[in-house]
Amino acid sequence: MSWIEIVIEVARKDAESLSDALMDAGALSVSVEDADQGTDAETPLFGEPGMKLEAAAWKRSRVVALAETEANHAAIVAKAAAISRLTAVPIYSLRSVADQDWVRLTQSQFEPIHIGKNIWVVPSWHEAPDPHGLILELDPGLAFGTGSHPTTRLCMEWLEAHIGAAMSVLDYGCGSGILAMVAQKMGAAKVQGVDIDPQAIESANANAVRNHCAIDYYLPDAFGGGRFDVVVANILAGPLTQMAPMLATQVAPGGALVLSGVLANQADTVIAAYAPLIALDVWRELEGWVALAGRARIE
Repeated sequence: MSWIEIVIEVARKDAESLSDALMDAGALSVSVEDADQGTDAETPLFGEPGMKLEAAAWKRSRVVALAETEANHAAIVAKAAAISRLTAVPIYSLRSVADQDWVRLTQSQFEPIHIGKNIWVVPSWHEAPDPHGLILELDPGLAFGTGSHPTTRLCMEWLEAHIGAAMSVLDYGCGSGILAMVAQKMGAAKVQGVDIDPQAIESANANAVRNHCAIDYYLPDAFGGGRFDVVVANILAGPLTQMAPMLATQVAPGGALVLSGVLANQADTVIAAYAPLIALDVWRELEGWVALAGRARIE
């Protein structure tokens, strides 16, 4: 069987309803992309703990529906437009989908990643290059965080350099749970994670079991709070700035706060937001991203 993609550019307000309507109209699957992807206007879109995601799409969104090549694509689009109550049938284009071994192709794109001195992130279909290293078995999935992004690498390198036995660690915005797992494998005695996305919590729990880690992950409403020797948050500059009072209160006296997801040109803004609470400095920079770190005052 062969497939084809139906590509439609729509306004943000119509992306979700049209996506659902395309499924009802006979599409096999639907995804939403940034129509400005690959340009200077590309915009990151993440839901983060403590933040309400206003829209599950971009200002200029591209809805991509997978259908059988032999399907009536015009009829699918017309039916979806009627179901979603668009004022007109949208213009669409078709993209061919090559017939490939999709599992093998996907797996070939993910190799083991070496991070810091001794950390390896290894997909389940690979052998660990260094069996004596700190090994994390982690497959790409829906939750953010496989170690490939500079912000994740920076946080992992900080944890590898600073975590010791008996420490308590909070991973706020845990995504796949990778930072929490590094902390525990480095010897932390108590590790917890928080994320706004139920899918991330499910993924993090599964990854913890796979990696023989005992970590408690929570949605924000279920998180009981506390004070930790280390709080790490790999999110984005905007949410981190707004969350400063909340995150700072989670750090124990003399404990460390580590923030990433911050571009180098955003560092001063984030540092200023935390200045009345915890003095932060740039710990390290990688590919235009920085990790900020500082210690809470001893009361």
